[in-house]
Amino acid sequence: MSLALVVGTANPSLGGAIANALGVERHPCIAERFPDGEIRVELGGTLRGCDVFVVQPTAPPVGDSLLELVLLGDAARRAGAARTVAVLPYFGYARADRRTGEGQPLAARLVGDLIGCARFDRAITVDLHTPGVEGLLPMPVDHLSAIPTVVSALAAHAPEDAVIVAPDLGGAKRADAFARRLHRPVAVVHKTRISGRQVEAHGITGEVAGRTPILVDDMISTGSTIVASIEALRAHGCTAPAIVAATHGLLVGPARERLTSLAPAHVVLTDSVAHDASGLPEHVASIAPLLADAIRRIHERRSLADLLHAS
Repeated sequence: MSLALVVGTANPSLGGAIANALGVERHPCIAERFPDGEIRVELGGTLRGCDVFVVQPTAPPVGDSLLELVLLGDAARRAGAARTVAVLPYFGYARADRRTGEGQPLAARLVGDLIGCARFDRAITVDLHTPGVEGLLPMPVDHLSAIPTVVSALAAHAPEDAVIVAPDLGGAKRADAFARRLHRPVAVVHKTRISGRQVEAHGITGEVAGRTPILVDDMISTGSTIVASIEALRAHGCTAPAIVAATHGLLVGPARERLTSLAPAHVVLTDSVAHDASGLPEHVASIAPLLADAIRRIHERRSLADLLHAS
């Protein structure tokens, strides 16, 4: 059975890097917009009997990226693919895994159902914001961890006095995973989210005074959480410039300006989403080898156990 790699428009550079790591060519694919905004996709060549992997993070613009993923998956299935796998380096709507009010949808479940309409046999994700979202998708999910990749990029920039900081209680387990690998202590910022754009930090657990903080998170969206965390750390005695690391660097809206104003010593992100690599002391660690390894193992019916989400 042949392996075919279909790369959508959401992150073509990552798709190309995965193809290079696998030693395959990207499958011929057209994905374009009509003047009215409708999406047209068409797959060339032959896919009959193939294992087809569709690389398409649901990155901004999220709606377009999501619909393109579904259309590509359906096109591959109708072209005779033996198996189709959605490769989602970044899964949008993972923050919407529960309702907090009577008039709200369960968005993560609905998005999972939409992806399921394309009849993908499996999905590959990386560092879901809420790991439980895996249970809201209708197909088996291989939830990979980019933590070892980010740790490797951080190792050269982590001074002996560093402390690994979770910017909220939900990130404590992730911070602990970083701390074990970097052999550094852990601290946690206590955060309250006021809105989708504003957060407030109101306390820290752990010793941070006189230490270099390394803030680790699964994603940086507008940067409000990082800003609030760094301000709280400074108020508690951190004087060295912070180091910031995350898997998904969405960096939307004022994120770059906010981070730049705080003058971090270093920012480590992965290429799970495409972003402009300017304006920050930034290092982009590629997850292409991780994804290529997972794709190869799935194609060859081998275990992914050591690649799955780190605890």
